[in-house]
Amino acid sequence: MNATGSTIQPAARVGRGRRSKAFALTLPALALLVLVMGYPLVTIVLRSLSDPAWGIQNYEWFFATPLNLVVLQRTFFISACVTLVCILAAYPYAYLMTAVGPKIRLVMILCVLIPFWVSGVVRTLSWVLLLQDSGVINSLLKSAGLDTIRLIRTPTGVVIGMTQVLLPFMILPLYSVMKEIDLRLMRAAKSLGAGPLRAFFTVYLPLSLPGVYAGAIIVFILALGFYITPALLGGPRSTMLSTLVQNQVLSLLQWGRGGAMGVVLLIATFLLLALAAPVMRQKYKTGARR
Repeated sequence: MNATGSTIQPAARVGRGRRSKAFALTLPALALLVLVMGYPLVTIVLRSLSDPAWGIQNYEWFFATPLNLVVLQRTFFISACVTLVCILAAYPYAYLMTAVGPKIRLVMILCVLIPFWVSGVVRTLSWVLLLQDSGVINSLLKSAGLDTIRLIRTPTGVVIGMTQVLLPFMILPLYSVMKEIDLRLMRAAKSLGAGPLRAFFTVYLPLSLPGVYAGAIIVFILALGFYITPALLGGPRSTMLSTLVQNQVLSLLQWGRGGAMGVVLLIATFLLLALAAPVMRQKYKTGARR
């Protein structure tokens, strides 16, 4: 008994020592994270409560102004549309990356990574040239004898531009999950009598849902804070909350109101994610049981 106990206790101490050392190695990164993320966040919250005087008058102004609520709703709606379009566009691309050979897969990965090497402003300005009334897309429609479509200064143009920027953030999580799925499961389902569509929806899709959820969360959160793309491609009917924050802080020097807008957007995002997490977790468990 003593011999066994004396053997277990040193092993436990060694395990605790390793965990302590591992945690100590993360302390510099945690300190940097708190400094870079925590300090600005605390500053914004304090500004929203103290500028021009201590109180909640900035939040009262936000919820008492109908325009702010409309823009907040529009921000979430456009972000949701961008997320949905990214899922529909990224899913077949990521699936194809798992089905092709290594050389073609490398080319497809490079096509995903190349946009990261180009400035977001440059990409957005290129979309201005493509989507404007006399741009490339409408010129092609005219040459084909079709009516032109107004794309610039519309929510549609904003969704197109944001989707192009955020699409890699959807493709990469999807591919990281899909490459671990054994495609023999699909052949097994077909051998048991399932058609291609039924095998896909009952076997492959549930196994790929973690990648869909991860990519959707990343894209949705990033879309909420977009400023350059909506400012250049959008108009009055596609204004997002980040534009209002910029106007309050830089144009009107209302730091308190701008901070209140940012805090409201942050809290609304957390609440939405908290409400969606149980549903996503339940769907994932249901898919896994299948």
